[in-house]
Amino acid sequence: MPLPKAELHLHIEGTLEPELAFELAARNGVELSYADTDALREAYRFEDLQSFLNLYYELMAVLRTERDFADLADAYLARAAAQGVRHAEIFFDPQAHLARGVDLGTVVEGLWRALGSSEEKHGVSTRLIMCFLRDESAESALATLDAAGPYLDRITGVGLDSAEVGHPPVKFREVYEAAAALGLRRVAHAGEEGPPAYVTEALDVLGVERVNHGLRCMEDPALVDRLVRERIPLTLCPLSNVRLRTVDTLADHPLPAMLDAGLLCTVNSDDPAYFGGYAGDNFDAVHRTLGLSEDRLRELARNSFLAAFLEDDEARRERYLAEVAAYEFP
Repeated sequence: MPLPKAELHLHIEGTLEPELAFELAARNGVELSYADTDALREAYRFEDLQSFLNLYYELMAVLRTERDFADLADAYLARAAAQGVRHAEIFFDPQAHLARGVDLGTVVEGLWRALGSSEEKHGVSTRLIMCFLRDESAESALATLDAAGPYLDRITGVGLDSAEVGHPPVKFREVYEAAAALGLRRVAHAGEEGPPAYVTEALDVLGVERVNHGLRCMEDPALVDRLVRERIPLTLCPLSNVRLRTVDTLADHPLPAMLDAGLLCTVNSDDPAYFGGYAGDNFDAVHRTLGLSEDRLRELARNSFLAAFLEDDEARRERYLAEVAAYEFP
């Protein structure tokens, strides 16, 4: 049995395995520009964030109906459960679907078909976080938040993702203020490709409660001190960082130094179909390559539940933390 963990940085569109992509393409009459699943899997090799995003958005064309989104989410939840995930806070990108003519209701209702039965079927509790594309306009983000009104009973929070450089957090001040007024939790990608200043801006301007990625905070000792003092969780994605060349090799990853500094780090999979591993695979990789001890792995698992948006169900959080404390490594 794998170490129990929460996954807090997971883009549901990034769980689209080549086999499912071809299955959905056939179902919906979409022609993919790849001969077969092997050719598509070979294309899952990227030079940088932008080359990944180009393919990521291209393959979204196969997602058309509620059933498609339900199948996508259910496939992820089955894989995640097998790797020890007990709680998943799942990102989705409504603007990317709206731009293709797929309405927000289709996306949310489809995802909810899987999320609503996830605990019974997979033993995984879930939350849904709606992300804004930072390379789109602030006006588009506000319109998306407005369109989400009928579905806010299903949506726990908002996030900010896609191409980071040149799109500082301050661009989205107004939409984050509106989200806060609606009682939504707030996270944002910052400090992946962008500078440490983006992390500071996400905290001060957007009021984020968790920072997605954030590994470049290590370039700013004062920022590290602040993150430690304020116990701001960081949702790191080690295999993603290697695939997107944020770090040269996994052996170069700053995770051990970040833990030594007292940062509240978690380990997640980001876009696992594209980046070579789900949550458990990321845990295994940092254990093997970075030499993290069992105590460190237990700390990462504990951190994931401490950082989860479970304030509405503290008894559940305590149960999960008890599972981590009782876990015996093989």
